[in-house]
Amino acid sequence: MNGIPLPANTQTLAYHFGAAGYQTAYIGKWHLAEEEPVPETQRGGYDYWLASNVLEFSSDAYDTVVYNNDNEAVKLPGYRVDALTDAAIRYIDQHQADPFYMFVSYLEPHHQNHTDNYPSPEVYQGAYTSRWVPADLASLGGTAHQHLDGYYGMVKRLDDALGRLMDTLKSLNLSENTILLFTSDHACHFKTRNGEYKRSCHDSSIRVPTSMIGPGFQDGRRITELVSLIDLPPTLLDAAGIKVPEAMQGSSILPLLQGKQAKADWPQEVFVQISESQVGRAIRTDRWKYSVKAAGKDGWSHAGSDIYEEEFLYDLQADPYELTNLVGVESLRTVADQLKLRLLARMKEAGEAAAQIVNAPTVPMGQRRVSVNELRV
Repeated sequence: MNGIPLPANTQTLAYHFGAAGYQTAYIGKWHLAEEEPVPETQRGGYDYWLASNVLEFSSDAYDTVVYNNDNEAVKLPGYRVDALTDAAIRYIDQHQADPFYMFVSYLEPHHQNHTDNYPSPEVYQGAYTSRWVPADLASLGGTAHQHLDGYYGMVKRLDDALGRLMDTLKSLNLSENTILLFTSDHACHFKTRNGEYKRSCHDSSIRVPTSMIGPGFQDGRRITELVSLIDLPPTLLDAAGIKVPEAMQGSSILPLLQGKQAKADWPQEVFVQISESQVGRAIRTDRWKYSVKAAGKDGWSHAGSDIYEEEFLYDLQADPYELTNLVGVESLRTVADQLKLRLLARMKEAGEAAAQIVNAPTVPMGQRRVSVNELRV
């Protein structure tokens, strides 16, 4: 949640890579401190620092301001994506002789709060008007038609930035021994699901692009198993030959890639915790999405609850854009009950206090028949 600093004793990836002899660097948005500029004690142990705690407040699309190791304000030239990419390229060039771990945290594609806009580079403004709109956004309204042009322009510039970073590694002969991971912390539902744009259990909020290239990731494979963001830190440590701490949540995906782990042994669901917009929890399998919320709890003030209520049930096979909420449907009660047990187990595994989930009111659904396969969740 915003405003809660990273605990001082947290062993971040910077700690683990640093202990293994790597130089560590952080560039971009931090969002894990309680003040700006970020004091050294709240920087997660990174050696090199060129960042802002809340980049959307310290900067704008063409006014990128971050802070260096001495907490001096540094204004970087260019569009914000380009400005941070240039800084990352300079760091790579200056540290190519030593092993390094660098985290580049872009803001884009992100809402620019004070202008209610997604400001893309000027060269792309208007270039993506009337382009493809996902079915859920087209059906549910929100701000998609207003904002998708800028959002797509931001994505295009991020694609360019990724290419520039890969070109940098290739030109410095580093591409054969450097792993590059691209991912995101959330997606965007453009106010179709609630009054803001990213905090919900829906796939339009939680599904993010993730791609890795480098040693161990050169086969061009696509993993169909459900992977969570918590699986990425152990994956990076594993790929670098660094022992993954037993206390670290998540699992390395390397055994999946190498065929050393059976698909059946991989977790069959991902667990979602929602804050700020609500106190919510959800579980997603290949087939189902099951979500609950804490009634009367402010998501800005409460991290969890002892009582939740069922809110959503989606059949992702029949309804991939999550347009038909099946929660409370009598014929799917067995499905919901099994998902409830799995969600409670994941909440306990994550260290949450014991909780109760109250069933949604029962509603009929015509003559819909439920197959045996539907009951296998």
